[in-house]
Amino acid sequence: MKALAALFCLAAAPLFALPDVNTVARLVDDRYNHLQTLAADFTEIYQGVGTERRESGKLWLKKPGKMRWEYRSPEEKLFVADGHDGWFYLPREKQVRKSSMKDLNDLRSPIAFLLGRTRLKKELAGLSFAPEIETWHPEDAMLHGVPKGMEDRVRDVALEITPAHQIARILIHGVDDSVTEYRFANLEENVRVSDSLFRFTPSPGAEVIEDNSGN
Repeated sequence: MKALAALFCLAAAPLFALPDVNTVARLVDDRYNHLQTLAADFTEIYQGVGTERRESGKLWLKKPGKMRWEYRSPEEKLFVADGHDGWFYLPREKQVRKSSMKDLNDLRSPIAFLLGRTRLKKELAGLSFAPEIETWHPEDAMLHGVPKGMEDRVRDVALEITPAHQIARILIHGVDDSVTEYRFANLEENVRVSDSLFRFTPSPGAEVIEDNSGN
């Protein structure tokens, strides 16, 4: 009987050791709120109806609200945000799309989590663990919730959290049943990043399309 009781205690112990979702969210918030810059290699995977696309490149983030996504494979593309405006440049088409950051209707918007500008509990309704979602790394945990303000486009966002409370992966489930996935590797925190990386000047001959849909 004592042996059975001891075995039960050993089996139950990990359940009590697990932090609750609010604690994990707070630890993630604390980590990113103390960051000023972040650099990482990224892979973007899109899966839609009959379509799958995989792209990769380099990402730089800098507070407040600056992002630079250099897509390097299989095609060069560039997305730059200076905190006020965002530019998406397609060199092969010689086309630039410019949008105000406050009106930016882009799936990169949830990457604001990585800039430490938001609180996960506040921004993701129904935040909870998602053990049914397979992790990229076995030691990580999955959180998910519904991002506020994007309900017309996004059904659910899942975040893969490392034991060090870094965001290693973001899964964005669209209302059209598409899935956009971002994986981050070789993360470097608080590295020196020049503001010049977040300035964009269209190349000569490039067509600039201004998105005024938010006006």
